[in-house]
Amino acid sequence: MRSARRAGSCFRRLLLIAIFALAAGLPAPACAATLDELVSAIVRIKTFINPDGTSVQNLGREREGAGIVIDESGLVLTIGYLMVEAHAAEVITSSGRTLAASVVGYDHETGFGLLRTLEPPKIKPASIGQSADLKEQDPALVMSFGGIGAVLPVHVVSRREFTGSWEYLVEGAIFTSPPHPAWSGAALVNREGKLVGVGSLIVGNAKGEDEPSPGNMFVPIDLLSPILGDLLAKGRVAGPGKPWLGVNAQAVQGQLLVGRVAPGSPAAQAGMKRGDIIVGVNGEKIRTLSELYRKVWAIGAAGVMVPLDVVSNREPRRFELESVNRLDTLKLQSTF
Repeated sequence: MRSARRAGSCFRRLLLIAIFALAAGLPAPACAATLDELVSAIVRIKTFINPDGTSVQNLGREREGAGIVIDESGLVLTIGYLMVEAHAAEVITSSGRTLAASVVGYDHETGFGLLRTLEPPKIKPASIGQSADLKEQDPALVMSFGGIGAVLPVHVVSRREFTGSWEYLVEGAIFTSPPHPAWSGAALVNREGKLVGVGSLIVGNAKGEDEPSPGNMFVPIDLLSPILGDLLAKGRVAGPGKPWLGVNAQAVQGQLLVGRVAPGSPAAQAGMKRGDIIVGVNGEKIRTLSELYRKVWAIGAAGVMVPLDVVSNREPRRFELESVNRLDTLKLQSTF
């Protein structure tokens, strides 16, 4: 037990030395072999998307980013938009080895995606930490594919709710600065050398909504554990899921302006269109995306009728939308 504590303490010291050396622009010290171990768990992924997939128009048929090996069998965690609707995938290790991979699962609510190499990668997996322990101003490392040169020392500058225009909300999202240029699927590693977040976005307001500050947004790793069993067993989280409408909206001067309606979605079938302004849900006024999502999700599970109050062509209207589970609209099973 005592030797294990000494090893953990030594590891933390070595990692901190590596962080400070990199931050100061110095060469990685000899003791940074532990950093090499961390870096080896970060892989490059390439995915090839079903041509009939609904995400092809926005995300393309071939995608590339980072992934994180999280077990010895080759389970790779990444951000879901890199692999959703993929029919094939490749994983490239830091040593340049290319391994075929299969799609394991995708979760729209968190944004996590899982792949698995068809043969064990013989890589020491990343250790998973607790993102709840990560506080503002804590130092951390962002690791993308490309070796130690793709490691960036950062600080956590904000922990707050994140809302995306694609009917997406993450509680306690992690915002870091400075921004990493290869953020998609990158690992956020704490000072103990453990994985605490997965890279999702580059943002211009990392410190807060009203403060210009470039950085990245990471999905907290704590969101993985409750859904991991379902993703491994079924490829998706069990149950009906939250209601999805197919509306992409942005808050503009206190109004929710519809920028896109997904073809074939409940919103499209009801007759909503770009330029509409969403003002309420079932008579309750709303002004922000988080208010919209919370009120819609509070009505019930996917399949529930959602009454949206909308200003369309300058006229107030009530749209009745028969919601669906977003996963049911995606090509998640390969047909090849």
